[in-house]
Amino acid sequence: MNAHEIDYHIYGEEMQYVEIELDPQEAVVAEAGSFMMMDSDIKMDTIFGDGSNQDTGVLGKLFSAGKRLLTGESLFMTAFLNIGQGKKQVSFASPYPGKIVPIDLSEKGGKFICQKDAFLCAAKGVSVGIEFSKRLGRGFFGGEGFIMQKLEGDGMAFVHAGGTMAKKELAPGEVLRVDTGCIVGFSQTVDYNIEFIGGIRNTVFGGEGLFFATLRGPGTVYIQSLPFSRLASRVWAAAPRGGGKDKGEGSILGGLGDLLDGDNRF
Repeated sequence: MNAHEIDYHIYGEEMQYVEIELDPQEAVVAEAGSFMMMDSDIKMDTIFGDGSNQDTGVLGKLFSAGKRLLTGESLFMTAFLNIGQGKKQVSFASPYPGKIVPIDLSEKGGKFICQKDAFLCAAKGVSVGIEFSKRLGRGFFGGEGFIMQKLEGDGMAFVHAGGTMAKKELAPGEVLRVDTGCIVGFSQTVDYNIEFIGGIRNTVFGGEGLFFATLRGPGTVYIQSLPFSRLASRVWAAAPRGGGKDKGEGSILGGLGDLLDGDNRF
């Protein structure tokens, strides 16, 4: 194997974390902000890119790391290396409620495509890049689902699904239509495109956006019920404005309730 062969255990239900066991000189790479805890004798180091292309020279490293900027990620990742004599553990936590999904790339033909913010961590040697779209429809209308990340190699990788995760096995030619933000990832055999919903009432009054993703089998698809963008928009919409407390929230009277209970400041 080119990637380090790591063992792992996933703990928790709604707010999960993954504990990775490293043999001496084994390492794991992770996005900034996902680290939770680690044993002694684990060395933490900031690396340029994902650490999978150490023999490609300076230009190769620059090109590989630079592509990550297109997904909104940092040029740098963090590597955790076991420099001790025995087995050591390092843990990474979910960014928000959901499920951590282990992906064995050796079982996915060496490549898995996922949302740009789904990647959590991976064994050292797994390449984390971007999957460019070859279709104009995806580019103009894909939204969240346009620029996807690709995980390549033969090791273990871990992605995060918000809310409840659904795993769908698509038969050859079987089509699944999904909100673009609800896609976690899919195997490289799945054909992916953007489709117009159609219909004037759907377009004007539907409230679900103008486009959705079509995923055509064969292959495995992972779907999340709570994309982070949807969670953030709900929190923002529910937040009180002007720094005051909103006592009328959730009531029939709404803002009128503030006048009736004496909170009539303007």
